Amino acid sequence: MARCDALAQCSEEAGALTRIFLSPEQLAATALVTAWMQQAGMAVKADAIGNVIGRYEGDRPGLPCLMFGSHLDTIRNAGKYDGMLGVVAAIDCVQALADAGKRLPFAIEVIGFADEEGVRFGATLLGSRAVAGTFDAKLLEARDGAGVTFADAMRAYGLDPQRIADAARRPNEVLAYAELHIEQGPVLEAEGLPVGVVTAINGFSRARLTITGQAGHAGTVPMALRRDALAAAAECVLAVEAIARGEPELVGTVGRIEAGPGAINVIPGHAMFTLDVRSPRDAVREGGLATMLERCEAICAKRGLPLAVERLQDHPATACAGWLMQQFDSAVAAEGGRVLHLPSGAGHDGMAMRAIADIAMLFVRCEGGISHNPAEAITEADAATGARVLSRFIENFQVPAK
Repeated sequence: MARCDALAQCSEEAGALTRIFLSPEQLAATALVTAWMQQAGMAVKADAIGNVIGRYEGDRPGLPCLMFGSHLDTIRNAGKYDGMLGVVAAIDCVQALADAGKRLPFAIEVIGFADEEGVRFGATLLGSRAVAGTFDAKLLEARDGAGVTFADAMRAYGLDPQRIADAARRPNEVLAYAELHIEQGPVLEAEGLPVGVVTAINGFSRARLTITGQAGHAGTVPMALRRDALAAAAECVLAVEAIARGEPELVGTVGRIEAGPGAINVIPGHAMFTLDVRSPRDAVREGGLATMLERCEAICAKRGLPLAVERLQDHPATACAGWLMQQFDSAVAAEGGRVLHLPSGAGHDGMAMRAIADIAMLFVRCEGGISHNPAEAITEADAATGARVLSRFIENFQVPAK
C-alpha cells in the first residue's frame, strides 16, 4: 500500500494523479520500481519501449519464466491502484521468495508496462503489444495533443523508435502470463469477497450512429409532423439498454450523444450517438450488437429518418486459460476463500500478451466498484489477501504435461 502511495506521487499534477507515456513522471515511477525489484533480488532492465522488467532466476539460469505484469501509466486524474497494485504485489511475492532463499524450477519476471491506457497517443496496450511482438510501427507517426510524434517522444525519452521490435519475446520464453488487478467493478463487493478469478477479458464493439431529421421551429411545427432526430436517438438509447439488460453476459453503453443545431427553440435536425457493446463471449457480443442495430434501424424507419452506422472498433474476447484458472482457484481455496469466477469488463495487458502465452487474472475487490477516479480505494486486508493468493499460485505453479 505504501508503494502504491509512493507511485501516486509521480504525477504531472499536484493533488491529482496523471502519469502518461514517455513523460518525466514515467521515468520517476520506473526508477522507484527498479529499486524495489533490485531489493527483491531481481536483475532489472528497461526494454526498447520503456517497460521495466525484473527477472528472478529459477533453480538454474536461463529457464523459461512465469510472467507477471500490469501497467504503470494512468489516465488523467486517476486512482492509485489501477495497474500499479499488480506490479507491486508481484514484486512482494518475489521478495518473499528471495527472503526465504527459495528458487523455483522456472524463472519469474515482473513487468511494469509503460503504456496500457493509451492517453497520450490514442492507442492502448503499447507496452504489452511490444512485448508480444504485435506493435504496429505505423503508430510511430501518431501525434499527441501538443503535436509531438510518438517517434520523437521516444527519442526525447532516450529510446530508439527503430528498435521497438527488440522488446518482443518468444513464446518458448514464457510459460504463462498472470496479472493481479483491482476489479474496477462492484461484483466482488456485492458478493462479500476479497478476490475473484477472471474467466475472460470482454471483447468489445464500438460504433457511431448518426440520425438525420429536419430542423424546424419549436413553436410552429406540430408534433405529428416533426422529424426530430434527437427523439429518435432517445428511443434508440432506451432500446440498447433494454436489449443489454435482457442478456446476463452483455453490456451496452451509449457514452456520448450530440444533437444539432443545438438551440432551445429549434427541433434537432441531426443526432449522433456512440455505442459500446461488450461480452466475455464473442457470439453474445456480436448477436447483441446486431439486435441493437436492427432495432435502431427499425425505430428510424418508422419515423422516416435516415440512419448511418459507422463501425469503429471490434476486438474479440480474450479467454483466460482453464489450467491457470484452476491453479488460481486452488490458491484462493487454500487461503480459505470462496472461489468466484467473473469476467473482466475492462481491457488489460493480457489482451496483448495472449499472442505469446496463456493468460490468467486475479481480481481484488475495490470500494464501490469505482475506478479511473481519484476515489478508487481498496483495503489493506484485501490487498494482503490478493498478494497471498498470488504467492500460493507462484509457489505451487505447474505446467501441464503436453
